[in-house]
Amino acid sequence: QVQLVESGGGLVQAGGSLRLSCAASGSIFNINVMSWYRQAPGKRRELVAAISSSGSTNYADSVKGRFIISRDNARNTMFLEMNSLKPEDTAVYYCHAMEVVGKTYWGQGTQVTVSS
Repeated sequence: QVQLVESGGGLVQAGGSLRLSCAASGSIFNINVMSWYRQAPGKRRELVAAISSSGSTNYADSVKGRFIISRDNARNTMFLEMNSLKPEDTAVYYCHAMEVVGKTYWGQGTQVTVSS
């Protein structure tokens, strides 16, 4: 089993920045891809960014050039640096991990609110 705990959410003005963290614990040796998803009220959960164990990254078009995903394998932690935040970035942000064999895990989510 893998446990994921997010932190770093909060309220920020448009144009500001936030840094989210996701700490992984438990049976983490099989984790391959880690990702950030978000879900705004009334909308479907969507992929924001993903990073593989080798460091390859993928971003949603809506956050390219503004968000940076990174991973510290020694500390079992993933980060999401969010810059130039917009009100439409307001959502609950979830950490997600996928094992090599395909089993997946979710964190409990952290709220990000961007005021205009």
